[in-house]
Amino acid sequence: MSRLFGEMRQVGIVVRDIEDAMDHWSRVCGVGPWFYTDKLAVTEFSYRGVKHDDLHVSIALANSGDIQLELIQQRCQTPSMYRRFLDAGHEGMQHWSSWPVDYDDRLNRALESGYRIGQQGDSARGRFVYLLHEGHPGTVIEMAHMTDARRRIFDGVREAAIGWDGSDPIRRAWPT
Repeated sequence: MSRLFGEMRQVGIVVRDIEDAMDHWSRVCGVGPWFYTDKLAVTEFSYRGVKHDDLHVSIALANSGDIQLELIQQRCQTPSMYRRFLDAGHEGMQHWSSWPVDYDDRLNRALESGYRIGQQGDSARGRFVYLLHEGHPGTVIEMAHMTDARRRIFDGVREAAIGWDGSDPIRRAWPT
């Protein structure tokens, strides 16, 4: 557990083809089911302090035990940490995430400890922020505010993975 961020709850994996990634993870790795949305409903988004209104990212969520995997495919040219990661020739793990209920306190402590905001946003499920620290490149940490709405979805994703038999590997609606 991180003394600044809390428990690692998720691994964020940036991919070029989310359909192929879901197929690989479910069929080859046996991880699923995947809960997929073509366009994450982000109500606010900024990258390096500049607001952007046109972010289009597809995401898919599945659990392996208590760790959630998030597949992310950016489908637009909006500046973002995902786009920068892909443009640098990378694909794969881009961040790890914690889900604190004391989001503002943890964010303030991280900023006081030398982290800086790379990108941040908001959605109906709550706020999120991606933090960078120049001391060790490549270590991106996301914090997603654990709201009731986010908890319901994340609990549903985790529960669906328990005893999953491989059927219906890609689900195109969030768990209820």
